[in-house]
Amino acid sequence: MLSHRIPSLLVASHALLGIFLLPGGGCSPSYDPAGTKRPATTTIRLATTTSVRDSGLLDRLLPVFEARHSCRVDVIAVGTGAALRLGELGDADALLVHAPAAEKQFLAAGYATSRTPFMVNYFAILGPAHDPARVRNRPAIDALKKIASGNYRFVSRGDESGTHQRERSLWQQAGGRPAWNDYIVSGQGMGATLVIADEMQAYVLTDYATYLNFQDKIDLVPLTKPSPALRNTYSVLTVSPDRHPAVNVQMARQLADFFVSAESQNMIRVYRLVGQQLFRPLEPADRPEK
Repeated sequence: MLSHRIPSLLVASHALLGIFLLPGGGCSPSYDPAGTKRPATTTIRLATTTSVRDSGLLDRLLPVFEARHSCRVDVIAVGTGAALRLGELGDADALLVHAPAAEKQFLAAGYATSRTPFMVNYFAILGPAHDPARVRNRPAIDALKKIASGNYRFVSRGDESGTHQRERSLWQQAGGRPAWNDYIVSGQGMGATLVIADEMQAYVLTDYATYLNFQDKIDLVPLTKPSPALRNTYSVLTVSPDRHPAVNVQMARQLADFFVSAESQNMIRVYRLVGQQLFRPLEPADRPEK
């Protein structure tokens, strides 16, 4: 998998600028809001959801970007909530996340200069194949209500990830999450949460890409169908140099442009895992308002 060890942000010396200023502008100098020229770095730090990293998609996309710009992308795989916190602290240059409401708040608060939706997939509620709560093919909100009212086991990530934020939104639409003994918080990433849910034969909300990664390791099966309530939009955000002058804003913008380029969108379109399409590219007309 493509996942570099994350170093401290390196600032190139003036003596090395001649090496890094390559044709194509990949490592050309960036500027602070006052117009002061700052030496560029040879790296860009991308904080991304674990689901995208684990899907293998970045192994296809990032080497193309790195080769074209003679730069390196350091991948920091965390939940969306943790990725946004890294952005707030200036510990990432770009974010690849999937919690639209939180992303828009992040942008409105001035932590990002742009938010670019570029691909989608769907969440799904998984459960035991015999489906004791009888939620198969029901709308997601109705399924959650039946799981809770029947006191069936449900495992939540509980970690402010994009998946957890979507779960909370679904509970709000369901009139609020009732308390019951078999609502279990894993506090873990999606893969670990799926394993826990499988061992407990519990219900769980997951993104479909992670399910495909784990379907040969677990017995749980998808019980819901794709629907607007389960639509899962991924966006790239560029961290604002107004908040953190040291961020590599130029490279972050180039990475955002790369993700929405025809080349990348086609790689997203044809990427398969176990014969199934993981993500659908967002054509410009389909991209939600920023």
